[in-house]
Amino acid sequence: MSDTLEKLAEVIEARKTAAADESYVAGLFEKGMNTILKKIGEEAAETIVAAKEDDDTQLVYETADLWFHTLVMLSARGLGPEDVLAELERRFGLSGLAEKAARDS
Repeated sequence: MSDTLEKLAEVIEARKTAAADESYVAGLFEKGMNTILKKIGEEAAETIVAAKEDDDTQLVYETADLWFHTLVMLSARGLGPEDVLAELERRFGLSGLAEKAARDS
């Protein structure tokens, strides 16, 4: 499953330096972090709206958009899906309450 995220991250990295008029990803990077973050906000809102409906296909579609734009954001910061997956791995065996308490201290 993470292979898909890794492949997508590789595509994002490859398109980062393309001409903005030839690549949606390059256009996002050219416009900067504020544009990327605005797009994540839009996609998050669309995902929430889709989750309130009974159409699972639309929910999956919107979640894919949200994940994609989140990967773009991570790439802009020099991070990738492996960083998030490593953090999730670290949390295995911790209760959600214990993990939150560790962050808050």
